[in-house]
This record gives sequence, structure tokens and C-alpha cells, in this order.
Amino acid sequence: MNSLKKRHFLDSPYARLLALACFALAAGALAYVHRDDLFPAAPVAAAQKDDAFSRCFRDAAASIDRMLAEKTIGAENARLFRMRAEARCRAQTGTLGAPPGAPPGLPPVR
Repeated sequence: MNSLKKRHFLDSPYARLLALACFALAAGALAYVHRDDLFPAAPVAAAQKDDAFSRCFRDAAASIDRMLAEKTIGAENARLFRMRAEARCRAQTGTLGAPPGAPPGLPPVR
């Protein structure tokens, strides 16, 4: 009888290299799919942001602050006017974001 037994392919070093290549491809595909989670984009500073919404809301907030300083409106009305101004500016500029008057930290509406 022959003392040398034929090795099965799964027991060979080539099978192990093939398994390692499959693992590397799967890990690479997973990293590619989750690339935004692994490497998030740098946040834009609010002070540098000078878009149409910021200009619109800044003007409306200045007007509301002036009415509040002149005691034309109260604090509760000022808060309500700010929420309405934010909603108006978002509607005019077509920007998406948190709902008007929402606490900071809520994710943007998509």
C-alpha cells in the first residue's frame, strides 16, 4: 500500500491563502460600505456659514431683539416670533434642518 496519502485541497496552503483573500475582500467591502461612519466629514463651523438661511434668520432675529429691547413685545412673544422667523426663512431658502424651535442636537430632517 502506498504510504503517501493524497492531501485534500482544503488542507493545502493554497486553500488557506484563498480563505485569507476572501476575508480581506469581505473586510474591504465592509469598510467601503461604512466609510462615512469610519471617517466622518469635518463639521462646518457655524461662524463660517454664510448661506441664505443664516442671513435671513440673522436679520429677523435682529428685528425681534430690537422689538424686545423697546419693550414692544414680551419674552414669550419673542420666542414665538423667533420660531416663526426660523420656519419662514427655512421655507424661503429651501434648507432642511431640525424642525423650528427644536432643541439643538436633534438630527436634520431628511
